[in-house]
This record gives sequence, C-alpha cells and structure tokens, in this order.
Amino acid sequence: MANEDREDWNELWDARLTALETVLGKSGDVVFHGVIPFFLGWDLGGTADIIPFYNHLDGVVYVTADLIGSKAQEPSFLGEYELMIVHRDELEWGRDLIGRLAHYTLDAELKAGDTMDLGPKTPEDSQIEALLFDDYASFEVMGNKAGLLLCMGITKDELNEARDEGSASLIQKLKAADVYPFTDLNRMSVI
Repeated sequence: MANEDREDWNELWDARLTALETVLGKSGDVVFHGVIPFFLGWDLGGTADIIPFYNHLDGVVYVTADLIGSKAQEPSFLGEYELMIVHRDELEWGRDLIGRLAHYTLDAELKAGDTMDLGPKTPEDSQIEALLFDDYASFEVMGNKAGLLLCMGITKDELNEARDEGSASLIQKLKAADVYPFTDLNRMSVI
C-alpha cells in the first residue's frame, strides 16, 4: 500500500471510529480482523473487521468496520452504514455473522423493517431463526451521511408476526419485553 493510500485509509478509519464512538461510547481495545481481509471479496472468504463496544448497553455491541467510506455499498436511507449485533455476553456467532453479511450490503440494500431467514446459519439448539433489521443510529463520517443498521435475531413466530403485522409492531413488542436490541440465542418468543 502506497504511503498516501495508507494515510487516506488511516484518516477514514479514525473518522469512522470517532463517529461510532459518539453513538456507542469508547470502543474495546481489540479489533477482530477477518482472517481473510474484506477487500478480497466473499468468494475468497473475506470478512469485515469487527469492533466491540462494551459501554453502550449492558452487553456487547459488535459493529462491522469496513463499509462506511467504501463507496461500494448500496446506499440506504442511512447513507452508507455499518452492521451491528448486540449480545448480552461475548459471543463469536453474531460477530462472525455480521462479518460475513457485510458483503451482501455491497449488492443489496438492507432496510429497517426487512427480515432475513438465517437457514443453515441458525445456531444449533437456538430459538433464533431470522434477522430483523432496524435503523439504530444516524451520524456523519467525513461530511457524508452514515449510520448503524441493527441486525437482531428473532424467532420463527416473531418472523411470522413481522410478515403478517409489520416489523414496527414486532419491534414494539420486543421493546416491551426488554429484548430489543439484544440477540439472545435461546430466548423464548415474545409472541
């Protein structure tokens, strides 16, 4: 990497991290780097880097750290966005899931209210069978509109509720049950 490219990359990294920290508080001391870098592509197994945040909620917020500023993502209402998942404890499953899902956002726009069946990515012995997406935060990075898109695990009954009654209704029920924004793999349905 040329020196000028490295400086541009460092400037973008710092701006992205600063924006994320204004929403989520100080980031953890570690960055979970993909074994195969994101820029090499999904077909070679590339995954997004993940930053943990421990001070925003009573749990761990994992956020991708390769999408904002990439100019390769399908923009959404949020502009360019990073994916986030929240667990009550450190959990590799969610971190890995959003690291791989990041490539999907380069070809398709994910929007608040969308759902995605997890199929074979469903953890063994888990009640979670799908993801529900929600706009979690909006901010700017280097003068450009950006944001965080929550990827929240939901049960089969909750997925059906979102499809039948709409995601807004489901989100209200998840909040009322003190489940939102957490992905708890073994929780019971709120429906």
